[in-house]
Amino acid sequence: MAEFFTRNIILVYFLYGLSFFVMGLAILLEVGHASKLDFSRALRPLIGFGIIHGCHEWFEMFLIIHDRIYGPTDAAWIFPVRIIALAVSFLFLIAFGARLITGVEKRKLYLGMLSTITAIWLIGLIGVLVNQSNSQVRAIAADVYTRYALAIPGVILTVWGLILQRSRFIKLGMPGIGRDVLYAAIAFGLYGGIGQLFVGRSIIFPSDYLNSEVFLSWFGFPIQVLRAATATMAAIFIIRSLRAFEVESNQRINELREAQIAEQQRLDALRAELLHRTVIAQESERQRIARELHDGTGQTLTALGMGLRGMSEMITNNRTRAIEQANQLEKVATDGVIELQRMVTGLHPPQLDDLGLLAALRWYANDISSHSGITINIVNHGTKPNISSDVRAVVFRIAQEAITNVVRHSNASKIDVQLDYLEDNIYLRVEDNGQGFNTNIVLEKKPGKPTAWGLLGMVERASLVGGTCNIFSHPGKGTLIEVTVPIIGESKND
Repeated sequence: MAEFFTRNIILVYFLYGLSFFVMGLAILLEVGHASKLDFSRALRPLIGFGIIHGCHEWFEMFLIIHDRIYGPTDAAWIFPVRIIALAVSFLFLIAFGARLITGVEKRKLYLGMLSTITAIWLIGLIGVLVNQSNSQVRAIAADVYTRYALAIPGVILTVWGLILQRSRFIKLGMPGIGRDVLYAAIAFGLYGGIGQLFVGRSIIFPSDYLNSEVFLSWFGFPIQVLRAATATMAAIFIIRSLRAFEVESNQRINELREAQIAEQQRLDALRAELLHRTVIAQESERQRIARELHDGTGQTLTALGMGLRGMSEMITNNRTRAIEQANQLEKVATDGVIELQRMVTGLHPPQLDDLGLLAALRWYANDISSHSGITINIVNHGTKPNISSDVRAVVFRIAQEAITNVVRHSNASKIDVQLDYLEDNIYLRVEDNGQGFNTNIVLEKKPGKPTAWGLLGMVERASLVGGTCNIFSHPGKGTLIEVTVPIIGESKND
């Protein structure tokens, strides 16, 4: 068996390098995905390890091919290239393990671990290079020392970090990924604990006792076979663990879907509650109108009827008294008409249909300002378009509710109303200088907590005509309401 692997050692090196190189490329292709996993951020150094270490093993393979074809070479550049590639690759492995252990937050600890191990390796390497005059002995000793000083610590950190990651994946509901990470840790442990312990024979302890020659005599195959096999295992399970990004994406999609469903259910509940409140408000309004008609208009008509009957008897007997009675009845009728006009205006201001949205807003603002003492400024931009009665009523009612809320709750001294006719939309802005409120608290529906139905009603009204209503407020900074609704025209000009 030893002879077979010795004859095919080039293939062993090729597979060895290919395993780590493919692992590095696979991570490079996956690591760009947006992820909140610490594992994703820690994987970046493993890209460098896989690609550089794979190239290092292929370089060793090409040197064997060159030696078999052309004979050994003693080019001076080969030694530094081999050591630098080997050291840099293992430094990336150390960075990977340290990042897994420390996480993203403990950056100082991460840099401290990396710099300490690097410093120890550099100091020892200088000692090896200075104390050895023979170039071949120096090259082997430098290779062995680099594997002892960098590869084995890097593998220890990597195994430790992967075991920690396994626990985190299990907590995140990814037991399959945790299992792959555990197998990768075992593969890296074998790769470093055995593969990097049996090295070339050199003056570095314990390579004079545990080396590649001893391994070959014990197991009957070169140490490179074990390294290639464990490298393949590590690459396979690391690549399999990259499924964590897909699993995480699916989990996030499910969470977003559940949040969307919950939000839709909340909106449906609010809409149902608004509908219920609307029905109650309609019934209350009907009862109010019935009372006012009974108490006001009904009594007026009753008085007119009784007065007319009495006046018909006075015309023949007391003409002067009949004329006085007629004048009194005229005054009663006039008062009844005024009361009826007030009631009709409260239900739907005629200015909205006769003069348009802007005129109705100015009439309402003047009426509120005269009663409350709050200054209300109205500005308008744009050319008046054709607006449907539904859109006109919605914008007016939202402005009415916004101004009423300011009068009732804000302790403001000024209200600024802006009505703009844009190309395709109507833009309404109502801003006050009152005390403001916390929108997150006021607009959030909780059991036992009164709901701001007026504010929610404005949002619902806007949505009914395909528009939006946004409410911005902070305690002590007033309130801003912005409404945008699409223009839906009809024959009547606004």
